[in-house]
Amino acid sequence: MSTSHVTEDHERLRLQVREFAETKVAPRVAEMESSAAVEQELAELIAKQGWIGVTIDPAYGGMGAGHLAKTIVIEEISRVSGAMGAMVQASQLGVAKVIHFGSERQKQDWLPRFADGSCLPTIAVTEPGSGGHVLGMEATARREGGDYVLNGRKVFVGNSHVGDVHGFVVRTGPGARGLSAFLVESDRPGLSLTPHQQAMGLHGFSFGELVLDDCRIPAANLVGEEGDGLAVAYSSSILYGRPNLTAVSLGIHQAIMEETTRFVQERRRYGGPLADLPTVRHKIGLMQSRLMTARLTAYDAVHLLDEGKPCDAELMHAKYINVEAALDSSRTAMEIHAAAGLQTDRPLERLVRDAYHTYAPAGTGDIQVHRLAETALGTSRGQWSQRLAPQASARRLGVA
Repeated sequence: MSTSHVTEDHERLRLQVREFAETKVAPRVAEMESSAAVEQELAELIAKQGWIGVTIDPAYGGMGAGHLAKTIVIEEISRVSGAMGAMVQASQLGVAKVIHFGSERQKQDWLPRFADGSCLPTIAVTEPGSGGHVLGMEATARREGGDYVLNGRKVFVGNSHVGDVHGFVVRTGPGARGLSAFLVESDRPGLSLTPHQQAMGLHGFSFGELVLDDCRIPAANLVGEEGDGLAVAYSSSILYGRPNLTAVSLGIHQAIMEETTRFVQERRRYGGPLADLPTVRHKIGLMQSRLMTARLTAYDAVHLLDEGKPCDAELMHAKYINVEAALDSSRTAMEIHAAAGLQTDRPLERLVRDAYHTYAPAGTGDIQVHRLAETALGTSRGQWSQRLAPQASARRLGVA
């Protein structure tokens, strides 16, 4: 496990994204925090940089740079704004279903638009009554001639208010084989949005509720075959959702580390900077250790994915380690800052709130540990990274 996986091309991409984030995103953060409104303009500007297409094959207009490159993009934006990092990761999650299960026609129609930023995709799986229990969903689609008619509600949909096409997973029949996936354009009659609600953190990002009320779509909008919905949901979550949230956590963690080291070098107590106090230095060392371990874990997992190797467990582990490490370091940073960490004119208060938003999506820490136990006991349900290796692995073009 080593950052030797990071090439010069990756580092050039990092510098490009970092410069953009610091010059274009950072000046908007204060306004996003104060208004808590959905940041549509900045989301569109980020999308137009082409980074939503980082894992899309160049044949469809993408970068073909792979998942490690995607991790770096999300990490660097999240370092400046967790909200906009979440926006990028949610769009990437929407890309996955078309890459993995889309027909050639759907790939030609949608992937170039995802890649050039003219269309932001989402994926809509979670429901109010089922939460993370995918098989408990109740939203439905029924076939009527050449169309499907969709009904139901989806909640916590990343990019709900900025997405142009939503990937719904709904019921077409009973049981695990009774779920199917559909592409639903945001302007379809019968699809509506509930008003945006402010959350604890990630101000500027939307993750709201979509309502389907006899929403009619053509049968050509079915992704894969009827019955593929569970595979669409699970593969998207494991191969994109978990590493994406890992990257958001890593970026926030890096920002917490930078803000805390800056604070202890500037704040003076007992005739010198806080950094001179042994107890403070010990806490800084613990934070640095967590951050280094988190980054190694994150990069190693997506490198395996780029190589087309089985790595479901590594992706779950990376999400668990990165989220827990970021939350642990946020608490340590608050201990060091003391009352100063509670002030809203300092970044730490925002960073801590944002860090908590990475815990639940793509499976809570308890879910990751449960799945890792299945791996250890030999009862896991197979490897999505292995089943979808040709689509998941990097093309070795551009950044790779």
